[in-house]
Amino acid sequence: MNNTPFSSIAWVLGASFFGSFGALFLKIGAGKLQRSLLSVVTNWRLLLGIAFYLFSSVLFVLGVRKGELSVLYPMISLGSVWTLFWSRLILGEPLTRAKFVALGMILCGIALLGLGTR
Repeated sequence: MNNTPFSSIAWVLGASFFGSFGALFLKIGAGKLQRSLLSVVTNWRLLLGIAFYLFSSVLFVLGVRKGELSVLYPMISLGSVWTLFWSRLILGEPLTRAKFVALGMILCGIALLGLGTR
């Protein structure tokens, strides 16, 4: 039987969601970088991306505290699904067949792990 409480799953799902914003803002911020250290420190988009990743890490720690790591850690890969969505919606990146195949593989893998805990 699965020893991972629903609250742990919710924390980790939240971590993957907010982590995807971290990736998005790091990408946007990286596009604004210049050749000085000051441009890193004053780049609010980059700093926001780092903040989202830090917040995501806190949520992940809260989730794994009482759950099974072997069940919860693969759920972080859902961040890739969210990132694909944000990349298309906000950055206008194309959705290719390969990306859909990869997305399907991620979702199938998570589903199989969920079945394996029963």
